[in-house]
Amino acid sequence: MRGFLLILLLVPFTLLAQLPKPAAGQIRQFENFKSNLVAPRTIDVWLPDNYNPKTKYAVLYMHDGKGLYDSSIMWNKQEWKVDEVMSKLQREGKIRNCIVVGIYNSESTRHPEYFPQKPFESLSQIERDTITAQLQRMGRTKEVFKPISDNYLKFLVEELKPFIDKNFSTKTDVKNTFVAGSSMGGLISMYAICEYPSVFGGAACLSTHWPGTFKVEGNPIPEAFFRYMRSKLPDPKTHKLYFDYGDQTLDALYPPLQKRADEVIKSKGYTTKNWMTRFFPGENHSEKAWSKRLDIPFLFLLKK
Repeated sequence: MRGFLLILLLVPFTLLAQLPKPAAGQIRQFENFKSNLVAPRTIDVWLPDNYNPKTKYAVLYMHDGKGLYDSSIMWNKQEWKVDEVMSKLQREGKIRNCIVVGIYNSESTRHPEYFPQKPFESLSQIERDTITAQLQRMGRTKEVFKPISDNYLKFLVEELKPFIDKNFSTKTDVKNTFVAGSSMGGLISMYAICEYPSVFGGAACLSTHWPGTFKVEGNPIPEAFFRYMRSKLPDPKTHKLYFDYGDQTLDALYPPLQKRADEVIKSKGYTTKNWMTRFFPGENHSEKAWSKRLDIPFLFLLKK
């Protein structure tokens, strides 16, 4: 079971990308997208069927981009169905016009890129060593663990976003720029809106991997995340937060930790107007599970 859970979270992606075949809309792929901050990677930009350069679109940046649109190119033959869900909601007039930027992970550096850096750096050396040891025991790293998520977010904000805004017809303001992901992608989405509140106006964090490693007992990092959120969560008057979780496979670790996160969010003044946390009993940690509820965060963030 431990190996199965590890695969669910850490499946690698190749940089030799196949072009996804969406069921709705179209994909424009930028393979081997260069960066001065992180390893090169593939970027898939999804455009709705009615995409018109004369119309301005909101932008949703999504992590682990390979799994968003086409199950046939995935190791587990699952997908988020982002294209179907987004198209249906736009067609029904329930959400504003939006494009999706799928950012592929970089395989070997996924965990350090998605692991919130400043909370980790707030730990004592002994606590950092504990995180390294836990990740080493699970075969995630052989070296001393060191997050590089500050550079990853800087890549999104200073390199990728300007490219997207230059080459596509986008609304560039904070009210129309969003970030989303699952598992470690949920963690980095939370971190993104805290680090760059003037860039991202909303974050959707599905099955957020609060342990950071693969155990809760003797793990100091969840409390570091919560301390960070207490000081860095953005103004609820101008930002939106969505979280969810199941209780099967890797999601079984999340219910008590998400409740702790919810306490912090509520203490910062968030209400049902700008924050939603949903529990899905019986759901596991997979693209199939996330696809079944994806309309909820999309509608919450992008509602007209």
